[in-house]
Amino acid sequence: MNIRTHLLQGQVIPAIPLALTAERKLDEERQRGLARYYVSAGSGGLAVGVHSTQFAIRDPKVGLFRPVLEITSRAIDEAVGNRPFIKVAGICGRTDQALKEVDTALELGYHAGLLSLAAFAKDPDAVVLKHCREVAEAVPVIGFYLQPAVGGRAFSYDFWRGFAEIPGVVAVKIAPFNRYQTLDVVRAVVETGRDDIALYTGNDDNIIIDLFTKFRFRVSGRVVERRIVGGLLGQWAVWTRTAVKMLEEIKIEREKDTISAVWLTHAAELTDANAAVFDAANRFHGCIPGIHEVLRRQGLLAGTWCLDPNECLSPGQAEELDRVMSAYPHLTDGAD
Repeated sequence: MNIRTHLLQGQVIPAIPLALTAERKLDEERQRGLARYYVSAGSGGLAVGVHSTQFAIRDPKVGLFRPVLEITSRAIDEAVGNRPFIKVAGICGRTDQALKEVDTALELGYHAGLLSLAAFAKDPDAVVLKHCREVAEAVPVIGFYLQPAVGGRAFSYDFWRGFAEIPGVVAVKIAPFNRYQTLDVVRAVVETGRDDIALYTGNDDNIIIDLFTKFRFRVSGRVVERRIVGGLLGQWAVWTRTAVKMLEEIKIEREKDTISAVWLTHAAELTDANAAVFDAANRFHGCIPGIHEVLRRQGLLAGTWCLDPNECLSPGQAEELDRVMSAYPHLTDGAD
């Protein structure tokens, strides 16, 4: 599999959650079952060890980083057959830790690293870019613009311009939940002249609009157009079969001169559904339990337990999930 080609074709890449028992121990069978579900749903890859998998798996007292990556990797290999499928490992921490995580990921058969920069919350851009270059020399890197509400930080256009010049960068997950910052990333990639970096939406609040938009910039006197080709999303960890079908339809529709206005309605519906899943009303406190609750209703998880006992559904969140699932049954997969 050529990683760049696969990513540029545009894929549904869910961010896998962590399956736990009521005792908050790893539920290995359900973890494997989640991986099988995403493969059978038609996704083109899977991100493991990322925010949806809970960053706390790296805590030495928890010790689940390697086990989760290993179990999931093996389950993917058993289910995927010969079709192209990218395994993405979340890479966190300062450079020493990040490179150790890269070593583990590569040993376990992962193809690329989704690079969290949360450990560099107050460092100057030059320090962060040095870190990115070192990691990208060890593994193909997918950049990650994470929104501040869940641990990210704001970066300038100049940062993303420098990031896009790193040879080992294969894609960027754009997830600031901010239109201005989204444009910064797209323009930075375009203005470097890199047409081999795939752009992926992580803006769970604006998925469909991101996928339909043709971004247009003037570079050195000529007009250059780029698209966000796919998504690497926590939202696509639920109702994944429907997400795969939706992306396939969008790929066809977005090549037309005009698109049906119904897609704007679908965009608003999906954003409304995501607000319930991700608990936007409570600054995303219940986003991971919200994903768990939908998967529980799909029969894929036994409960909504997180490593942190305080991380649970917010008051009224279950009722909001009832509302959106009743209002938009066409967004769901139904029972599995």
